[in-house]
Amino acid sequence: MSAATATAPRALTAPVDRPTVSFELFPPRNPDAAPKLWATIQALESARPDFVSVTYGASGRTRQTTRQLVRRLLRETSLNPIAHLTCVDSSREETTTIVEEFLDEGVRSFLALRGDPPADAVDWHPHPQGLHTAADLVELLREIEGRRCAVSPAQAVRATVRPLSVAVAAFPRGNHATGGTRAQDVASLLAKQQAGADFAITQVFFEADAYLGLVAEAREAGVTIPIIPGIIPTTDPDRLLRVQDLTGVPVPRALLDVLGGADDETERHRRGIRACVDLVNGVLDGGAPGVHVYTFNQHRAALDLLEGAHLGGSGEARQPL
Repeated sequence: MSAATATAPRALTAPVDRPTVSFELFPPRNPDAAPKLWATIQALESARPDFVSVTYGASGRTRQTTRQLVRRLLRETSLNPIAHLTCVDSSREETTTIVEEFLDEGVRSFLALRGDPPADAVDWHPHPQGLHTAADLVELLREIEGRRCAVSPAQAVRATVRPLSVAVAAFPRGNHATGGTRAQDVASLLAKQQAGADFAITQVFFEADAYLGLVAEAREAGVTIPIIPGIIPTTDPDRLLRVQDLTGVPVPRALLDVLGGADDETERHRRGIRACVDLVNGVLDGGAPGVHVYTFNQHRAALDLLEGAHLGGSGEARQPL
């Protein structure tokens, strides 16, 4: 062995890693839907997601059912739930009470959203004693946590072991609900980061460039927190069009044509998964830290998507294209 060989540095082995995987769920709209939802949760748990988020509904209208679902997830599963939280139609005092209730039940992760005004409100005005932005809500969450730790050494220890995590939303095409542009959303995202946000999850999009462009613009503006792409399985054209109406994000005509040209439901599902796998591969190869799948409380398409993208929770590293 030569001296050069003997003193050569040992090659470093890259750590085995995989992109994060997470799902969005919503509370059952009626008691009859609960068993089906729970079967979905058990199926999704097999993918070993990093977390699941639980929606809160416009103006917090599912507050109690959200709490019930989050409580059950904490007690009966290995899942890490993130509780959605809105502030659009509540006073600061009411929002503080809600946060305290979640924290008392063991919730340590929130998705802080401004939220949308009630759909039936004709002449709606923000609550005079309320919070006005998601950044305000992030700041309130940090303030409440700091106060609880200051008055309780035990709480301070628990907070050290399980730090409070705060996620926020990002919009690749701008926030349709507020009429904002992407540039305005980037500025909002920076404000959320400065208020204490840990990471962001995007609204749906259908082309990788929409996500990659948002990330590039955000990084240029000084946003450093991870931005996770929110993905909807593109298997159901009717659902895609409903999402388009709700979010203002247009579904590409080419995608609708591909789905509409299928001979049967099985072929349409296969085509939709293939298109969505291409989208996931595009954002992951562009540097996305993971994917957040909007499940609509159904597991088949979500799990098929993960399998197609080799993100099925095996713990094996995904191989780039």
